[in-house]
Amino acid sequence: MLSMVQIITSKMNKSRLFIQRILSIKNNNFIRNYGLDVYEPDYLTALKSPIPLYNCVNVQIRGYDYTVVENCQKLLHHIARSMDIEISDSWALPPQSMQVTTFKPLSEIVDTQYKFQIYQRTLQMLDVTSSVLPVFLRLIKSSLPAGITVEVVNHEDFHEEIRYVPDKELLDLKQQLEEMEGPPKKK
Repeated sequence: MLSMVQIITSKMNKSRLFIQRILSIKNNNFIRNYGLDVYEPDYLTALKSPIPLYNCVNVQIRGYDYTVVENCQKLLHHIARSMDIEISDSWALPPQSMQVTTFKPLSEIVDTQYKFQIYQRTLQMLDVTSSVLPVFLRLIKSSLPAGITVEVVNHEDFHEEIRYVPDKELLDLKQQLEEMEGPPKKK
């Protein structure tokens, strides 16, 4: 009868030979692919796009004429819809007022004053493929009307915050409340 030690050593030798034989095979697909698809169901990889995606992209449209900016936003919506790009949200920002003053040559006398309103619209696109976005941008660039500028940026948190107009009355009431309380008392 074989002793227990001999049985264990023979099994260890067999397993060593098996491992050496596997390691000596250079083109073994089983070892190379082991663990990649064994425990993951197919539906997890089916949802992933083979083409890289941009998570959330904002297209910002700026211009001096309200109607032109609105029509440009409508055109960009139409182009995106025809290219199967998902536009998750779009919004208008409050207009920015600018005043430009020109002076007469070599003096401080005001020649003319101009008041401008800059209107801005933002389109937010989700999961745009990296192959579709450059084509979309070229179409936008070729179809932009005069006086309109377009900027494409990744979505940040401050883009969401600037779209809301602050409530002036609420801010005034908060300030009055702080003034009524006075300085904090020390214990």
